[in-house]
Amino acid sequence: MFPKKWWQFLILITIVFGLVVAALVGLAATLIYPELPSLEVLTDYRPKVPLRVYSEDGYLLGEFGEERRAFTKIEDVPKNMQSAVLAIEDRRFYQHGGVDTRGILRAIVNNITGGGREGASTITMQVARNFFLSSERTFKRKINEALLAIKIEHSLSKDKILEVYINQIYLGQRAYGFAAASQVYFGKPLDKLSLAETAVLAGLPKAPSAYNPFVNPKRAIKRQREVLYNMYHYGFIDEPSYEAAVKEPLRFKASRQSRDLAADYVAELVRQEMYQRYQDNIYSSGLKVYTTILKSNQEAANAAILQGILDYDRRHGYRGPEKVVQASNTSTDHEVNWMDKALDDIEAFNGLIPAIVTKVGPKSVTVHSKSGENIEIEGDGLALVQKTLNEKDPEKRSIKFGAVVRIVKLTDSWRIAQLPQVESALVAVDPENGAVRALVGGFDFNRNKFNHVTQAWRQPGSSFKPFIYSAAIEKGYTPATIINDEPISLSAAETGSGSSWDPKNFDGKYEGPMRLRTALTKSKNMVSIRILQAIGVNYAQDYISRFGFSPKDHPPYLAMALGAGSATPWQMAGAYAIFANGGYRVKPYIIGKITDSQGHVIEQAKPLIAGKDAPRVIDGRNAFLMTSILQDVARIGTAAKARQIGRSDLAGKTGTTNNQIDAWFAGFNPKQVAVAWIGFDHPRSLGNNETGGQAALPIWISYMTPVLKGTPDNPYTVPEGVNSIKIDPVKGTHVEDNEAGIYEYFYHEFPPPEPDKSLLETISGFFSPSKEKDPQEPTKVDQLF
Repeated sequence: MFPKKWWQFLILITIVFGLVVAALVGLAATLIYPELPSLEVLTDYRPKVPLRVYSEDGYLLGEFGEERRAFTKIEDVPKNMQSAVLAIEDRRFYQHGGVDTRGILRAIVNNITGGGREGASTITMQVARNFFLSSERTFKRKINEALLAIKIEHSLSKDKILEVYINQIYLGQRAYGFAAASQVYFGKPLDKLSLAETAVLAGLPKAPSAYNPFVNPKRAIKRQREVLYNMYHYGFIDEPSYEAAVKEPLRFKASRQSRDLAADYVAELVRQEMYQRYQDNIYSSGLKVYTTILKSNQEAANAAILQGILDYDRRHGYRGPEKVVQASNTSTDHEVNWMDKALDDIEAFNGLIPAIVTKVGPKSVTVHSKSGENIEIEGDGLALVQKTLNEKDPEKRSIKFGAVVRIVKLTDSWRIAQLPQVESALVAVDPENGAVRALVGGFDFNRNKFNHVTQAWRQPGSSFKPFIYSAAIEKGYTPATIINDEPISLSAAETGSGSSWDPKNFDGKYEGPMRLRTALTKSKNMVSIRILQAIGVNYAQDYISRFGFSPKDHPPYLAMALGAGSATPWQMAGAYAIFANGGYRVKPYIIGKITDSQGHVIEQAKPLIAGKDAPRVIDGRNAFLMTSILQDVARIGTAAKARQIGRSDLAGKTGTTNNQIDAWFAGFNPKQVAVAWIGFDHPRSLGNNETGGQAALPIWISYMTPVLKGTPDNPYTVPEGVNSIKIDPVKGTHVEDNEAGIYEYFYHEFPPPEPDKSLLETISGFFSPSKEKDPQEPTKVDQLF
């Protein structure tokens, strides 16, 4: 009988206790409820969402903010995700009114009877705590929490409360909300998660650090099983789904940054520009920036830079392994794979994965990679290290057991590579409006954040010559003007720089009098210098400002003819766009539009359009003549390799500076301008024969080939006022149609001289009837010879 009386007594005490608590809660509610904070922060929920940068076609390039967060509307949250959260956190969420009295009683009984420690906080109470209360464990805070939960339930719908919770809850690794956590822990969006993966995330709110799958994978999986069991036990999933999820192997994927497209230099450039406009607000207000970048173009640029740098390294040989590691005899090394441990702290850069050599054969090398794979490399994949493999003395071979090397997968095969010392950059713009379609500022942003497209002021070398030639055409010169390609020795007075100068052609060869077209096609230094000497350095310095160059970056010395000033690839792309679009100045830009967190456009780029509102800076005929000459450069000149693309509308110019310190290629067709550069951050020679045509042009070709694939050739229209006239290719003089000769383009007012004219009169543009005679012209003509 005693046990029965005891239970009756316990029930009585519980009822009395409940009434007392109810009275106290009622009194507290009367006093506290009116003082509860406003729920505006919830009813007008605006989470701290980071700045996100996208390509024009909607691919994520990067995000910036203290909190990783991706706001997701409740209707877009997968049902499995919602069910997993409810099963483990608050299965009666849709039945209670904010405070689950049944849950509280159940928790009290379980805690008293030893049925396991159990909490009774509902999802609504957790929302109240996260937004309005501290984490201190006091009776007053619990009362406030319960009252706030009731108030929230009266103000917001159940779906809205769940939406706030799913987006606001902290889940470790700076991730707030399940959408962000999905990217952080699995590297994919929420709607791509499996049931097993969903359960891992649902288990995190209780203790994000304790159940972090990167830090405590065993505890994370144990918690996942608990979530899955609850989902099955409470009817959210059936038994086959439960069993399949329990058996599913999990692969956690850590990533530096969630992104769809590798364009770190673009993302950082945008971040800097956004910070100048909005300051620190950019990191939490959910702004989205849509750039002008196109995914296909950016991927082509990434691949072109990587291939160009690897090819350069291959030409200059293997420098040896990064280090050599060996297994120790410690117990730790026996317990774990010592190679994996050795590779843990070695970072991969731009697809160059660290690996340890485990076996060396006469025709193959086997490595253990950072990803845990054992890979056999053979054939062309060994090209970089073939010389050391051929060493007869094993002691002289740098490729040996324990050597740390780099491997990279190009197409379907692996090859041994090495971290480059050289840097490279590429930028591509639409010449019609200046939209930047691709930008790679260096080999790898995480290794070197210096953006060589916008920050590297380098000598452009011969790629600058077209602007000097354009200035000459503006003065009345023509592609048929005869200029002498012979050595020249200039005194300090003649150079204007205070020192004498004995310039040379790159190849050391001199061909005597030649047409201006031929001189640029072959990149003859002597001709460029004589042209600049004749038109005047001050005139040329002023003229190049039409292309966006600052005169202060190009001092008025004769060396300007050879590109001795300073320019960035960004500037060069904008300048070459003027030739490509027929003479209009368009400004390269990279931000297309900015939207707020709700998707409303708050800024929209309004670029000037060539042929419409963009200012004309050079005569359209000048642009056409220059493009025609630059087409020859890409067809039969220093950039003849470009013919492999198989198009007739390509034009451009190579650039190589003294001692091959910088190598450039700037080229275009009517729809795309691209500039490629390669060099060292601390200037030094790239090596013998590392010219623009050898080192930079292949990068440009690798980019333009896929970008232009499938697009029609775009022939350049001959503008009004330009005539095609037959000339003697040696003298540059007019010949009759029935005589031997070639056709050349001329301004209508500057036709080729007749064959019976004197030497001075054979210089096209001088003594033309349409020009006022310059008393200095005989001297200028002498300078051409």
